Amino acid sequence: MIIVTGATGKLGHRTVERILERLPASRVGVSVRDPGKAQDLADRGVRVRQGSFDDPASLVHAFEGAEQLLLVSLDRTGEECVTGHRTAIDAAVRAGVGRILYTSQMGAAHDSRFQACRDHARTEDLLRATGLPWTALRNGFYAASALHFLESARHTGDISLPADGPVAWTGHDDLAEATAAILADEGRFEGPTPPLTGPAALDFDAVAEVAAQVTGRPFTRTVVAADDFREQALAHGAPAPVADLILSIFAAALDGEFSAVDPTLADLIGRAPTTFRTLLEHAWAE
Repeated sequence: MIIVTGATGKLGHRTVERILERLPASRVGVSVRDPGKAQDLADRGVRVRQGSFDDPASLVHAFEGAEQLLLVSLDRTGEECVTGHRTAIDAAVRAGVGRILYTSQMGAAHDSRFQACRDHARTEDLLRATGLPWTALRNGFYAASALHFLESARHTGDISLPADGPVAWTGHDDLAEATAAILADEGRFEGPTPPLTGPAALDFDAVAEVAAQVTGRPFTRTVVAADDFREQALAHGAPAPVADLILSIFAAALDGEFSAVDPTLADLIGRAPTTFRTLLEHAWAE
């Protein structure tokens, strides 16, 4: 059986849908904090069990019978994130899981400028220490983040953000499809995968050009000093840790941590990954 955590989230739910295209529902289970939100999956025959990263016993029960476990990384940072992952990994060992797959990120490294990548590196260390077979899916940077950063520019025409570097923005749908393909062919990757990226790395100067092409109107790119951006974020109600986390994304991009473009994702899904332009067109058509 394949068990997926976070199956009501953006990536987890898409991945379950892609798995169900390949395998019968009787071979799929999910671990979710609120089973009521996964009723649609239960109605289709997926095993739904309550599991919380703050309740180890619930995870052991939710992971029971898992030949493979897809551990979708938590939407937390720092020690809180790594502690949650440690709880899940320990529960997987106790439950006798055969293989753990973890949604890591391209650029995962202990010396990354981006806190989340440092968290991913520490989590990969935990996986390595279990002695179990494991795979770290080094996902390209989610294009959804770029679309979020562009939301105000969508109306103003001015992309006012800190200095950045090229990023291989990657779509959730493509990553979900690739993850399902890996799960359906157990053992294809040992340890970290190559970067699973979109077809091109774009900085926000290039993104401004794409936005202009999509909308037919001009977009400017204004570089905002890091301190000024932080003050603006705080003034708009962002907690200081969140403002610092966002800034660290741009610092890491400027250092080239997310610039790699690799063919592995295309090989897994059997086609070219979705371009950022297409993702932007779909998002702005709504």
